[in-house]
Amino acid sequence: MIYIELFLTFLKIGAVSFGGGYGMISLIREEVLSYGWLTEGELINFIAVAESTPGPVAVNMATFVGSSQGGILGALTATVGVVLPSFAIILIIAALLKNILKYAGVQAFLGGLRPAVAALILSTAAIMFLSSLFGITTAYSAPSPEWRGIIIFVILAAISAVYRLIRKKSFSPIALILIAGVCGVLFYYLPAWQ
Repeated sequence: MIYIELFLTFLKIGAVSFGGGYGMISLIREEVLSYGWLTEGELINFIAVAESTPGPVAVNMATFVGSSQGGILGALTATVGVVLPSFAIILIIAALLKNILKYAGVQAFLGGLRPAVAALILSTAAIMFLSSLFGITTAYSAPSPEWRGIIIFVILAAISAVYRLIRKKSFSPIALILIAGVCGVLFYYLPAWQ
């Protein structure tokens, strides 16, 4: 039954993921693609929507994937599955082990996790970059550049770089998302009317 699969899959993801939502994206990708719940393109769209909506990206992803596979009940079971392990662990830590971070073993464990989390986030970013801009989804895929996506990427990178040079601070991520949306309409939607 899809609801049990959604719950158990996202429970597993929630239980073994460290580093927050961005660290979970690679695990969500693996599971969702292996079950055939979404295509690579649909997943990238879901990630974009999950990042631009309020709330943690992993919870949003679980909700979107669950909804796509099982409607409202699917969204609820996937969301509960991904949140339950973190909730239980934090509850136990808060109740029993108030000073857990002072232990050298815990600090060593977390120190070992940091590079793994960074690698997961970096690999997910690289996969999304290659897939969305160059159509490379496997090691054997031939590149097929998505010129509109590349142009939007260059526009956003240029805006960010120029703003940083002039204002000496980062450009607002919210503004970048809005600009990307406008560029998407200009490059993907409006040409269809011609």
